[in-house]
Amino acid sequence: MKICVLAARYAISGVPLAQLRFARELATLGHDVDLIYGIANPGYNLPSSSVINVQSLHKQRVLGMLLPLIKYFKQHNPSVVFSAGDHLNVVVLIAALISGSKAKISCSSRVTPFDTYSTTPFTKRWILKQFMRAVTPLASAMTCVSKDMVDQYRKVFKSPPHVCVYNIIVDTQSHELMRETVYEEWFDENVEPILIAAGSLVEWKGFSDLILAMSELTKTRKARLLILGDGPQRSDLEALIKKLDLSQTVKLLGFVDNPLKYFRHANIFVLSSHVEGLPNVLVEAMMCGCTPVATNCPTGPREVLQDEKYGYLVPVGDPIALAAGIAKAIDHPIPAHLLYEAVKPFAAQEVMSRHFAILGLD
Repeated sequence: MKICVLAARYAISGVPLAQLRFARELATLGHDVDLIYGIANPGYNLPSSSVINVQSLHKQRVLGMLLPLIKYFKQHNPSVVFSAGDHLNVVVLIAALISGSKAKISCSSRVTPFDTYSTTPFTKRWILKQFMRAVTPLASAMTCVSKDMVDQYRKVFKSPPHVCVYNIIVDTQSHELMRETVYEEWFDENVEPILIAAGSLVEWKGFSDLILAMSELTKTRKARLLILGDGPQRSDLEALIKKLDLSQTVKLLGFVDNPLKYFRHANIFVLSSHVEGLPNVLVEAMMCGCTPVATNCPTGPREVLQDEKYGYLVPVGDPIALAAGIAKAIDHPIPAHLLYEAVKPFAAQEVMSRHFAILGLD
């Protein structure tokens, strides 16, 4: 089948990487796959692939993708389209209608609808909500990346058709990336538990909470923390590390193109976010053998950890509680067989089977 996979932007982050994994898996099943991004973020080049056709529409705004997608649907006539992100989903469905496309279209939502839509008339988010209501019947499937998010959509829309389908996280390439060599002196020293966290250095990721938690944790435990990622909060976080005298305990490594090889050598992964969709990075770290400690933020962590069956949950924005959760993880790591069990729903075969079943495809 001719299949099109879409995302608004390419960067080393959740949605674009999830769509890349998804496109690769479709290609391994023998499908002819186009992976289309609206644009690559500054500093990024589109991923190269010998099995999928990766392209950019060079459009900064999602709305700017409308005309190129109409043209694409007419020229390439895909049988199935997988889109990710509510703004893009609306544009894709309108493009399919105008072009006369007969494709089955699966639209995935990746962030909480409470941040996407509004009940205040004539605001941008209210207008988006009206468009989404109008075009939803055109979709063959509407999905969310967590069960909690499905429940949120039921609060925002009347009888929405959304169902949960997880992202692909466990696949062959992920296991290959885990085995790559990593050069980090703290791993070589192997004298204290190594904690690791990863993500954009932005306020809602809660890294300042995590650094404050490290200040509390080191009163009773020996441990070190590596934070992978970059962003606008970096200088503030560096200043906080210096202020708390944690320079020998907390290290900001900046952007790394393969976090999985770091996860494989760490003991504990900490997710300190204030909000998530479904935190892929949490599942990736568990796949690599890290005991997880996560804030019980909306949405995803409680679902992934199954109410602490597979890890430790702590309140959002509470460094003291976060430190206590990390201490529990140091004292009582999650066994490997439970981590393996936890990530099975995110395996490529499981996810693909569910998508195809929902669309009525063989």
